[in-house]
Amino acid sequence: MSDRTELLESARAWMEDDPDPATRQELEQVLAAVEDGDEDALADLEDRFSGVLEFGTAGLRGRLGAGPNRMNRSVVFRTAAGLTAYLRQQLEESGDATPGPAVVVGFDARHNSDVFARDTAAVVTAAGGRAMVLPSPLPTPVLAFAIQHLGADAGVMVTASHNPPEDNGYKVYLGDGSQIVPPADRDIAEQIAAVTSTAQVPLAQDGWETLGEEVLDAYLDAAVAVLDPASPRDLSVVHTALHGVGSEVVRRAFERAGFPAPAAVATQAEPDPEFPTVAFPNPEESGAIDAALELAAQVGPDLVIANDPDADRCALAVHDGEGWRMLRGDEVGALLGQHVIDRGRPGGDRRVLARSIVSSRLLGAMARYAGLPGEETLTGFKWIGRVEGLIYGYEEALGYCVDPATVPDKDGVTAALMAAELAATLKQQGRSLGDLLDDLAERHGVHQTDAFSVRVSDLAQIPPVMARLREQTPQELGGVALSRAEDLADGVDGLPPTDGVRFLLEDETRVIVRPSGTEPKLKVYLEAIVPVDGRDALPGAREEAARRLAAVRAGMEELTAV
Repeated sequence: MSDRTELLESARAWMEDDPDPATRQELEQVLAAVEDGDEDALADLEDRFSGVLEFGTAGLRGRLGAGPNRMNRSVVFRTAAGLTAYLRQQLEESGDATPGPAVVVGFDARHNSDVFARDTAAVVTAAGGRAMVLPSPLPTPVLAFAIQHLGADAGVMVTASHNPPEDNGYKVYLGDGSQIVPPADRDIAEQIAAVTSTAQVPLAQDGWETLGEEVLDAYLDAAVAVLDPASPRDLSVVHTALHGVGSEVVRRAFERAGFPAPAAVATQAEPDPEFPTVAFPNPEESGAIDAALELAAQVGPDLVIANDPDADRCALAVHDGEGWRMLRGDEVGALLGQHVIDRGRPGGDRRVLARSIVSSRLLGAMARYAGLPGEETLTGFKWIGRVEGLIYGYEEALGYCVDPATVPDKDGVTAALMAAELAATLKQQGRSLGDLLDDLAERHGVHQTDAFSVRVSDLAQIPPVMARLREQTPQELGGVALSRAEDLADGVDGLPPTDGVRFLLEDETRVIVRPSGTEPKLKVYLEAIVPVDGRDALPGAREEAARRLAAVRAGMEELTAV
């Protein structure tokens, strides 16, 4: 039997097992085109059946469409059944007599998010569990909050975060409100693999619970509680939700906290799964917050805040005297970290300031200066949120955890509130966020960061680049000799092994290269540190840091070319 015959038979079998008329019809059309000799359709079919959409520590994420390598109802049914079986097994092993697991299910406003959430609830309910579905499309941090608030065993958030419009995803949290890490991801994946057809998954027609607005009210109460009730509230803000689900929740949070309501970017305030005004719905991407900056130029706010579509990330832009400038994630991470320190919040069992391995080393310097423990983790809040004694954690990709006891995950709503509190406090003192960044640079040295991505059309293009970096380690970059090269796959500094390399130059410039965990690209992170001798030396130190980064970046762009 030829490979082509096997492919067609697999596709027909999948189609017959598919419960969704829309994706059945889609696959039927692809098959018809293949049988007519369409080579592009054949390549499409091969991609759809090149494997099963892999379940890992980020859950699932991929393009919507028919086939096992796409996000669709068949994949969701099987994933929900595997997750429920895993949770039931965990309850049995712990001696819990509960009939079945309690699972909170949230969803954003992407295509099919509500459908996938309802399907998950149907699977959990049919298996004897208790499914609780959030009342409407809401931010991911509301789901992460609801798990502990409701005493659930797990949570599922249907979202692709800041991915393109054609994607969707399935993020899983365990009962402590944190994202899954090994070995839970492998154990769940094994249970999913045991589900060989959608037809074998029992489905309830009803019986799950749709939660009321009280869960959102409880989240908003907790969000506002991160602020000092006596802190200033005189601050004007422009906000964009980038067509996601954050607009109304952020507005309510600001009003409940006593801030004036943010001025919303009208063209991006309402959820829209097509994301029509942005090329890529991620605040980090060039041009994504242009509409917010245009509104800021008109109304002259104190601060611009942007959330990604599921509102677990937060970006800030400030006026630097000449125009509006978006702060890097590391700059916001340092600002919020210093605010936590200055407010005297660290105490009791929570005193640790944590950052991901690819984030700036500045937070570590700040922790040492303040006499507080600092910790470095692997990339992702699945690791940061699990740091024992965490009081604050961040990663450079605009993720900030300012209330780990309540939401041990990145939360763009509470981060926005705390950023507003800091900006209002500085405004009352006649100072700005830029002034505080200058204070930190003068005290700890300029920590300037940069990053770039190498996008690929095929994931198979990434391993050869990583192998080349490992086997042909550069002896110098930007004219500076290499001091140390580390293979992160070996595990360094007590961290679990991960795919990546780290280079440290003799002038303390750092380079980290790693494959993205959620997108088809290789990511390169750069940081230069330049000591500062007094305030007047700041401009020169920043120019030197920028020079070092530019030189090293040029070298790394050549070394990582696909």
